[in-house]
Amino acid sequence: MRAPTLHLMCGKIASGKSTLAQLVAEEHRALVLSEDQWLSRLYPEQIKSVADYLRCARQIRGVLGPLVIDVLSAGVSVVLDFPANTVADRQWLRGLADTAKVPHCLHYLAVDEDTCRARLHARNALAEHEFAASDAEFDLISSYFQVPEVGEELKIVMHGNR
Repeated sequence: MRAPTLHLMCGKIASGKSTLAQLVAEEHRALVLSEDQWLSRLYPEQIKSVADYLRCARQIRGVLGPLVIDVLSAGVSVVLDFPANTVADRQWLRGLADTAKVPHCLHYLAVDEDTCRARLHARNALAEHEFAASDAEFDLISSYFQVPEVGEELKIVMHGNR
C-alpha cells in the first residue's frame, strides 16, 4: 500500500488541471477536492471579480485545509484541484502536507498560452465547466501565474499538453 500523498495541480486556466486531477486520483485511489466545484456550489453567481474569487477562495481554504490534513492523516491520498499557481498558493498547499506529515507532489502542466486560450474558448462554448472566463479574465489571471522553481523545495512532476 502506498503512503498517503497530497497531489497539487499547477498550470494556467484550461491547461488540463481538472482532467489530470481525475487521472491522478484514479491512479492513486485518492479523494479529489475541486476548488471550482466548491466555489460554484457555495457562491453561485457571487464571483464577479478577482477580488470576489480571492475572498471566497480564502473562506473555502479555511474550511478545507483542516479537512485535507485529517484525510491525509487518516491514510487517504488527496488530489487538490486548486490552482497552485503562485509561490504563496504553493506554500499554503505544501503546508497541508507538512502538517499531516505526508509527502506531496506538484503536477505542473507546462502548456503554452495559445493552447490554453483555445481550450478555454472550446470549454466556454460547451458551457459544461463551473466557470467561463473571458479573454480579459484569462489575461488577468494568467498575469499572476508563477512557474514553480527548484528553490521552493517541491517534488515537481512535469506534464505537457493533455
